[in-house]
Amino acid sequence: VTVGADAIGRLLRVTVEEGDLVKKGQVLAEIDASDLIASLDEAKARLEEAVAERQLAQLNAERKLRLFAEGVLPAHDRDAASRDVEITQARIETAQAAIRRLDATIAKTRLLSPISGSVTARIVNAGQMVDRGDPAFIVADLNRLRIEGEAHEADADRVVIGAEVEIRADGFPGQSFRGRVEEIPGSVTLRRIKPQDPARPTDVRVLALKVAFDGQNTLKLGSTVDLVIRPSSR
Repeated sequence: VTVGADAIGRLLRVTVEEGDLVKKGQVLAEIDASDLIASLDEAKARLEEAVAERQLAQLNAERKLRLFAEGVLPAHDRDAASRDVEITQARIETAQAAIRRLDATIAKTRLLSPISGSVTARIVNAGQMVDRGDPAFIVADLNRLRIEGEAHEADADRVVIGAEVEIRADGFPGQSFRGRVEEIPGSVTLRRIKPQDPARPTDVRVLALKVAFDGQNTLKLGSTVDLVIRPSSR
């Protein structure tokens, strides 16, 4: 998962390094939100003021209601006092809405990990200016490591979900890993993975697929492997 900035500003701090293990919801970095926090404090003060005004308006409205019932006060004054209560209540709701908006905006200044996993890339540093959408981190769940592979379009009909796969890597001579085809798209595309053998053509159409490991593996992210897929008998 690529974690990007959702606000504009200067990164106040970055809390993780590449290779760190993180939990879902953990703060990876924070954008300076001092101006927003000051505005939030101001909005909370306005809310307290509006609450106090409403309490006073409510007491005044109750007093004038009694006076009206006693025939001392005209209806106009009673209605005006009731309207004052409604106005102060509206101020309370406006202040509460401002607080919710600022809370949501401040939350966007914290870059959180959407999953538990490992930080495989840190693209930003503290003090750096970021904009909305700028990539900042890549977090990967290495327990769900998969291989992106390509099969020639001529073999597309013989590759099925669940097919057994033998995985070979140059870094492990004489050793292989087991896997299974986990994902197959509905169409073929041009080759995207550059072959290591320069004699192999690059302008061929292939079936992109994903292979999941069947058990534990010791391969690293970015490793180049060869896949031997046991085709369907059909």
